[in-house]
Amino acid sequence: MRRWVLAIAILAAASAAALFPGAEAQAVQQGHQTERISGSAGDVLEDNPVGRLKVYVYDLPSKYNKKLLKKDPRCLNHMFAAEIFMHRFLLSSAVRTFNPEEADWFYTPVYTTCDLTPSGLPLPFKSPRMMRSAIELIATNWPYWNRSEGADHFFVTPHDFGACFHYQEEKAIGRGILPLLQRATLVQTFGQKNHVCLKDGSITIPPFAPPQKMQAHLIPADTPRSIFVYFRGLFYDTSNDPEGGYYARGARASVWENFKNNPLFDISTDHPPTYYEDMQRSVFCLCPLGWAPWSPRLVEAVVFGCIPVIIADDIVLPFADAIPWEEIGVFVAEEDVPKLDSILTSIPTDVILRKQRLLANPSMKQAMLFPQPAQAGDAFHQILNGLARKLPHSDNVFLKPGERVLNWTAGLPGDLKPW
Repeated sequence: MRRWVLAIAILAAASAAALFPGAEAQAVQQGHQTERISGSAGDVLEDNPVGRLKVYVYDLPSKYNKKLLKKDPRCLNHMFAAEIFMHRFLLSSAVRTFNPEEADWFYTPVYTTCDLTPSGLPLPFKSPRMMRSAIELIATNWPYWNRSEGADHFFVTPHDFGACFHYQEEKAIGRGILPLLQRATLVQTFGQKNHVCLKDGSITIPPFAPPQKMQAHLIPADTPRSIFVYFRGLFYDTSNDPEGGYYARGARASVWENFKNNPLFDISTDHPPTYYEDMQRSVFCLCPLGWAPWSPRLVEAVVFGCIPVIIADDIVLPFADAIPWEEIGVFVAEEDVPKLDSILTSIPTDVILRKQRLLANPSMKQAMLFPQPAQAGDAFHQILNGLARKLPHSDNVFLKPGERVLNWTAGLPGDLKPW
């Protein structure tokens, strides 16, 4: 095993610098190899949505968006901030139309996650009332919602469990998706197969991770990857799960109990200032579920060329029709966590190298980011590509005169109160 680990340790880091202007040419000059995704996935990743769809952005009162952000600017930096940056992007995007009659899609800018605790954690409890209030507003003041009951509308809902609006799975399942969103397309970070909080037709996106912050922590692209397995984060959440076993369905606890003393595993609850640098020095980065199956670690791993080890059964990953997750990552079933060391050390070196070459592809990294300003192929454009691939709308999108599908009185009593 020692010989195998030493061989992996000298592999050069996949260049995250290729994300930034001029760096791709530099990476080539320095001899860093990349590999394009073969077949249709690579073509989809490089699609240009401009000219393929038009989006109308509702002009809502600022209490639904800008006032919330002004009250708490921290909303710009948390992992749910995609809802804010998507709004900003669309306001100046080439796909925006000011004529709703020619729009393919309608977007309602509601910052439902911009309600933070003193420690910076989003509170989802007002979100259903806020969303319902916004829908009532557009349904009253514009004719477009009522003709389809939202079937040609999309909403960004980046909560832990999307439009179920709760951070604990059991309670999210009990709530279900907000009834008024049943016909709309949801753009959300949460994705899990056969789950009540993921409806058919949703677009799964990466969580927000700050591109400028990551750029500031880049290290030389030829730095050896001397750390075999890396993870920083909680293994137990004693404040919300005092008895243990519920948080992360026990997967994180299993990582700690089985590998806390394993020299191949650099794992800890500490979050050092060298966190981003350490990921660039690592071969594998663990991406286990927490309260939800996703986390920003997935974005960070891809951007820094660290092979993501995805531990979240039935997860639906961002832009899965464009990013070949099976080829760039390693999937480990939650029940197989005790065998994690043997699973990873048994992967052939040539397989590791190919995953690293794919991860070094700038288009792969770009698709996971929401940069300011936007750049071709980034997460904004991948969302638009996903919406464009749903066109033209099917016949059942638009309702017949007098037809109604949604029940405006459905939902929990608390959600029906005014916002």
